[in-house]
Amino acid sequence: MKVSQLFTKTSKTAPADEVSKNAQLLIRAGYVNKEMAGVYDYLPLGKIVLGKIMDVIREEMNGVGGSEISLTALQQKDTWEASGRWSDDVMDVWFKTRLANGTELGLAPTHEEPLTKLMKGFISSYKDLPVYPYQFQIKFRNELRSKSGLMRGREFWMKDLYSFSRNQEEHDAFYEKISEAYARVYSRLGLGAITYKTFASGGSFAKYSHEFQTLSPVGEDKIYVHEGKKIAINEEVYNDEVLADLGVSRNELVERTAVEVGNIFTLGTKFSDALDLNYTDEAGKSKRVFMGSYGIGPSRVMGLIAEHFADDKGLVWPENVAPFTVYLVRIGGEAAVAHADELYDEMTSKGIEVLYDDRDERPGAKFADSELMGIPYRVTVSDRLLEAERYEYTPRASGVTESLTRGQLLAKLG
Repeated sequence: MKVSQLFTKTSKTAPADEVSKNAQLLIRAGYVNKEMAGVYDYLPLGKIVLGKIMDVIREEMNGVGGSEISLTALQQKDTWEASGRWSDDVMDVWFKTRLANGTELGLAPTHEEPLTKLMKGFISSYKDLPVYPYQFQIKFRNELRSKSGLMRGREFWMKDLYSFSRNQEEHDAFYEKISEAYARVYSRLGLGAITYKTFASGGSFAKYSHEFQTLSPVGEDKIYVHEGKKIAINEEVYNDEVLADLGVSRNELVERTAVEVGNIFTLGTKFSDALDLNYTDEAGKSKRVFMGSYGIGPSRVMGLIAEHFADDKGLVWPENVAPFTVYLVRIGGEAAVAHADELYDEMTSKGIEVLYDDRDERPGAKFADSELMGIPYRVTVSDRLLEAERYEYTPRASGVTESLTRGQLLAKLG
């Protein structure tokens, strides 16, 4: 893509009411636009990054047998009344509205109830199980406060997968399988070394659930980390009993702040009881389906990556989620223009993702934009460099520039 084809522009300032670093940088670099607190538009570059994060998650969910679907955001009252979660006293983050005929509806904050209801049309026998439908969808939660940019939104992207199993034994085997898949997701996104599988409250579902918490100074959660075992305990279950279950003592744990980037829950039969989801086993006996729920917020992860890897010049995307691999800068007259055009075509033909700054703009502005946008590698073509048959190659993370021949450059990027 050429910069001249982008309708977005970079900015030296962010909205005055935006206090979060991730959103400030993403707005200034032209990745997102702020509509209101906790609500953001994804502009072309931001949509590419979000899509790449989703692709990583999608590959891992498909790898454990997931089947992608897309459910509706509008929710019927009676479906949620069956589980007791329509009440604002039980779930206080609802956005509710009405149809023109007066029928009350809600905007989905999650999808356990409607999916359980839907699966009644497809699950009747043990032969129909297990199944693992999942989706990427915008969720709506009426958060009291929203000051963390993409990391706490009122409207946000969520990957939610739900498991439907014959019994707890079958469920437990999948629970461990998807836990490992989550670890691979965070590793592929560059967060693996600082992301911990964290014991948390299971709420009304089970004694424990698990969160995946990424260490961050801007995190809103307090966790206690065992660095050797690569496990952690959420503050809400940090007591002598979570400790006994885990076989660790207090002096082995370090207190850290973290951002929740995913969670996995054992739901049991809570929703299959409420919505009467049964199957017939091998002996012809009717049994409740055993369920689990597994969430990752791609938009939250995007905000965390933006914040975690940024420096004083702007964003620094890991290569596998960056919107482009190369930011190509041309400086000079007709010879530099022709040569940069040719190099752009060649790199593109080789499958290298290139954002080509073809603007008639001063070099300093181009370099500043490349740093703000956080593209992993900058390649510079100029009249001076062409005289020596060289190109400048600058990794965004290190800022150390090398002078390379064309062959060396393509080898680096290939």
